[in-house]
Amino acid sequence: MSPVNPFDDAATARAVVDGSGTVREWNEGARLLLGHPAAEVVGRPATGLLADGHEGTPPGPGDEQWSGTLKLRHRDGHTVPVWVLAHRRPEADGAPATWLAVTPLEAGPEPEDDSLVRAALTQSPCAMMIFDDRLLLRGVNDTMARLMGLPADRVRGLRATDISGRPQNVELERHMRRVLATGRRQDMQARLRAVGESRAHAWNARIAPLTDAEGRVYGVCVSAHDFTEQHRARERLQLVNEASVRIGTTLDVTRTAQELADVCVPVLADFVSVDLLDPRENGGEPAAVVEPPVGLRRTAHRSVTADCPQAVTETGRLDVYPAGSPQAECLLSGQAIVASAAYGDLERWLQWDPVRLKRTEEYGIHSTMSVPLQARGTTLGVAVFTRFRRPDPFTHDDVLLAEEVSARAAVCIDNARRYSREREATLTLQRSLLPRWLPPTAAVEAASRYLPAARSGVGGDWFDVIPLSGMRVAMVVGDVVGHGIPASATMGRLRTAVRTLADIDLTPEELLTHLDDLVVRLSEESGDDRAGEVGATCLYVVYDPVSRHCAMARAGHPAPVLIPPDGPPEQVELPSGPPLGVGGLPFESAEMQLREGSVLALYTDGLVESRDRDTDAGQALLREALAVPAGSLDAACDRVLHTLLPAGSAADDVALLLARTRGLPAGQVATWDIPADPSLVAPVRKQVLEQLSDWGLLEATFTAELVVSELVTNAIRYGSPPIRLRLIHDTATLICEVSDTSHTAPHLRRARTWDEGGRGLLLVAQLTQRWGSRHTTEGKTIWAELGLLDDEE
Repeated sequence: MSPVNPFDDAATARAVVDGSGTVREWNEGARLLLGHPAAEVVGRPATGLLADGHEGTPPGPGDEQWSGTLKLRHRDGHTVPVWVLAHRRPEADGAPATWLAVTPLEAGPEPEDDSLVRAALTQSPCAMMIFDDRLLLRGVNDTMARLMGLPADRVRGLRATDISGRPQNVELERHMRRVLATGRRQDMQARLRAVGESRAHAWNARIAPLTDAEGRVYGVCVSAHDFTEQHRARERLQLVNEASVRIGTTLDVTRTAQELADVCVPVLADFVSVDLLDPRENGGEPAAVVEPPVGLRRTAHRSVTADCPQAVTETGRLDVYPAGSPQAECLLSGQAIVASAAYGDLERWLQWDPVRLKRTEEYGIHSTMSVPLQARGTTLGVAVFTRFRRPDPFTHDDVLLAEEVSARAAVCIDNARRYSREREATLTLQRSLLPRWLPPTAAVEAASRYLPAARSGVGGDWFDVIPLSGMRVAMVVGDVVGHGIPASATMGRLRTAVRTLADIDLTPEELLTHLDDLVVRLSEESGDDRAGEVGATCLYVVYDPVSRHCAMARAGHPAPVLIPPDGPPEQVELPSGPPLGVGGLPFESAEMQLREGSVLALYTDGLVESRDRDTDAGQALLREALAVPAGSLDAACDRVLHTLLPAGSAADDVALLLARTRGLPAGQVATWDIPADPSLVAPVRKQVLEQLSDWGLLEATFTAELVVSELVTNAIRYGSPPIRLRLIHDTATLICEVSDTSHTAPHLRRARTWDEGGRGLLLVAQLTQRWGSRHTTEGKTIWAELGLLDDEE
């Protein structure tokens, strides 16, 4: 097989001319044709090769190809009429564009006398070209000649790259070389515009080897098939498939609208805009009936050109579309509206907006299609498809495709809208149920953070700080299974139940037992008998600043992290306990002494669990974050969230509560053992007054004396010895506590006029901020709190 594609192939005369008309290259075939060696021609004007009296029209500045007969001057002076085919070659590697002029010198025998052509005509009945083993064109049939727009008898002897400088011709030669080398058929697909046609077609070129009787490859047959319709059908199917994958990746309305525009550009349109109806104020639902004028907010758009210069409005802006506009009319009718300059109705549709009409003329927009976005009987907005770069207008098939893709996108937009509405409602409910601020207590300094889930919806995580009697404090963190409004509502019921149970001073394990019963009942009331799928986890901690004693229990919840004042963070060893809702299983508590300044970190599993790491790794990362000194608990909370959730969002809800313990100095607590003798109440009152004087609380002596007298008298009269009186005070509160070994709880009652007693607790209730009783392992304690700030004022 001879070498292929050398410029100096003598079978074809070739010359390269630059934009100024200067000859830049001259091959051996050109020398054989006109007798001029390359040294005499290269670098000189090509017009010098024209014979005297030559008449002809040179190629224009916008032409890409030219062919015709030229009268050229031979070196010896005689005139040679030559048919020349010239085509523009694009710029390459910084070199300017040039023209390649060719004419065949070895056209070969006529088709009817060429056995190679006869074989090709027998094997390929469609438009075709036949090349020999040097990749020189030996013949074309009439159909192929019409597609090329060149006479069949003139192009014989040329290469494919001589006929046109398009990249597809270079690729065709590469395929033909491979067929000649391997003897195996090759297929090539290209999108080309035939001569005389206004738009490109999709072509499939089948390149088959031609063999002689001995099976040797001695040529190539190229047959071209127009499969534009099949190609379009495949593009439509691919667009529908891409739409199902790429649209609706998130539950964000704006992002979903942008995905619709991105998918359709440039496959279906050159510019796509998505405008959505503004939801009504009552309930956030779009209007059931759309009547012009229609307010639409630009939600997304996309163009084949940068910065979307075709957009009349910017994203986020609300525009009003009157009756007669394609947007309003398509929403009113529920049908797509196509306007095209070819049909003469585009200008009529745009008469309502001179700005849009001017933009249409400026960018050559010739076809638009307005498609309503509808889902589940609700009209959401309109998508407008525009063409200005693609020359063909929208067809009926394009309308069907746009409606199919828009319908899929509308469902995703509606899902996102419903999700956003439910998420906002759930967040509102969640915020109303979570504490807006943490109550200041003498026991702890606290800070908290709550972060809703980014994708799965707001869940049932909660936290709370609950002041208890005796200046103690309860801290709780919980997590309800599931997401959405049901989980938030369940969370609210559990938080209320914890506050109620904490108010009667149950121990941590007792409180979780009662809470477990409540979750079981809630599950039964919901009618859901799927065991293990309805429930919650909880961690409950009680801290006493007087004794520095801390008791805690958990129900399937992560154990807290303890940061001592002078040591590294450590995970508290705490029995896990079953999750709430299992029912019938016991809970265990752990007790410890905490030094003043210790920090307890209570959190939900959304903080430490993620797809990228397991729970153990998350807890280790949490301890590392807590080990870094921080100026405040708020700063420590921010650092923990930034370390464990660097993206600022989590797959699940996150609740975090940090509490730094305080200790009450021994000088602020006074304790007396009370004999069970009513006659000794007066000396006790005297001791109390002396203690209040030492504390500088003289303004509270009157009220405190009455409260102590009533509580001690009741303990002596109705309780069981031993009896103990304790006074606790800080800057704002004075607490009086009387304990005895009786388990009988007192109750407030209204005394009748003739009753001699029954007014003691009523008097205590009137004189104090609050009072109550709590059961202990030894008996009970009656307590009352007196406010000091008001008295001092």
